[in-house]
Amino acid sequence: MLHLRLIAPADRTEDVVRAIEKTVGTTHLVVLPDAARNPPGDVVMCDVAREAADALLGDLRELGLDETGSIAVENIDLSLSRRADKAEEEAPGEGADAVLWEHLADATHEESTLSVTYLAFLVLATMIAACGVVLDNAILIVGAMAVGPEFGPLAGLCTALVRRAPRLAARSAIALLVGFAAAMALTTCFSVAMDAVGLFGKNMLEHARPNTDFIWKPDMFSFVVAVLAGIAGTLSLTSAKSGALVGVAISVTTVPAAANAAVALGYGDIDQMWGSTEQLLLNLVGIVVAGTLTLMVQKVLWERQRRRALPRDPNGLSGG
Repeated sequence: MLHLRLIAPADRTEDVVRAIEKTVGTTHLVVLPDAARNPPGDVVMCDVAREAADALLGDLRELGLDETGSIAVENIDLSLSRRADKAEEEAPGEGADAVLWEHLADATHEESTLSVTYLAFLVLATMIAACGVVLDNAILIVGAMAVGPEFGPLAGLCTALVRRAPRLAARSAIALLVGFAAAMALTTCFSVAMDAVGLFGKNMLEHARPNTDFIWKPDMFSFVVAVLAGIAGTLSLTSAKSGALVGVAISVTTVPAAANAAVALGYGDIDQMWGSTEQLLLNLVGIVVAGTLTLMVQKVLWERQRRRALPRDPNGLSGG
């Protein structure tokens, strides 16, 4: 269940209440007249089943509540209520399968912003991966994958393509391009500094590396894994099972490929640099294609399920 806390102008409160009451899967409706001060208006609260929330949020936005008032959504960790149980039973579909597009857009907007923190994590992850490729240490490679924040803008790009949001697409693309460019440039400088103090060496990069040489040797398996990871990552975001993102992060060779390309550039090894760059691009494209298609399929399937669950009037026409 989700809890909605709304602030509505007094002249819109009845419309907001009607929108809530007509939505199957809502309960615990509370109206507090003149309770809001900034912005002024009435406070309306209710609980709604997750699978019914997206349609309700759409109706509230059509009423302009996001412009003239406020819409706040919170997860309910525990609800001991027969009415809540009944609301979930009446709502169409399963909550775990529902996609909250407004929540997804808001989350990916935040995660796809080119911020100092995002750059810091990406740079640090790439430097850790650089140590991993030079030492042929798979543990460091896995650690770097887990630290890397690049799935945020990748998910933002997928969401932007499905929702046709050019601003979000541009923001996500900038975060990816600038982020990886900065991380690779700083990692190249890092590898040169490590070489100067004797911790890195060209022979360490070019000798046999059975644990990490796959990073600069892309093949179809790389694309297949990227596609599977893109599907898993998208499902983890839309179903609110974020724990799966850790597994997604350590499944794709993005940060390690960027690190290998940066170290190879520092030593002038063009073959490894181009191979790593191809690996990076292959993984990025695979994730975006798979994530976008997954969202499109979810959108179509959920809309069909929602329409089938709509009540019908005596003439056999869908209600709504």
